[in-house]
Amino acid sequence: MDIKVLGTGCPKCKALEKAANDAVTAAGVDATVSKVEDIMQIMQFGVMTTPALVVDGKVVVKGRVPGIDEIKNFITK
Repeated sequence: MDIKVLGTGCPKCKALEKAANDAVTAAGVDATVSKVEDIMQIMQFGVMTTPALVVDGKVVVKGRVPGIDEIKNFITK
């Protein structure tokens, strides 16, 4: 599973990256969490409001930091 955190480095973006990593650990899934900070790459996902969470190429959250349980829900479906 490929999980991307889209954001330019703001505190909310960092919080989402930590929450995503915590959710992967808690769910026990095999996933790679990466951070995308390049604005051009972020725009390719159609995201104008960061932070955003992308799971296997699909934007599942944008403009907010979801809780760990909500992220676990996205990655265990």
